[in-house]
Amino acid sequence: MSLISPERKAAKAEVIKTNATKTGDTGSPEVQIAILTERINHLTDHFKTHKKDNHSRRGLLKMVSRRRHLLDYVKGKDAARYQTIIEKLGIRR
Repeated sequence: MSLISPERKAAKAEVIKTNATKTGDTGSPEVQIAILTERINHLTDHFKTHKKDNHSRRGLLKMVSRRRHLLDYVKGKDAARYQTIIEKLGIRR
């Protein structure tokens, strides 16, 4: 039995498909950032009803930090690619 619902799996597959640089691409920074952004948005909605869930809040902070490091990596490699990712995902910087 999977702990992840089929809807979440489908959403992740869609995020991968829309952000992949080529077919079968799941590890590029763009895809990783997009997946983390989707998970961060999902957890943010979770916190609207579960305000005292501090264990999940710690996980959220780790995800935000991981996304920040990936964005810094992309920014150092290619500023145009960084700008494209930020605009596409609606991340404020």
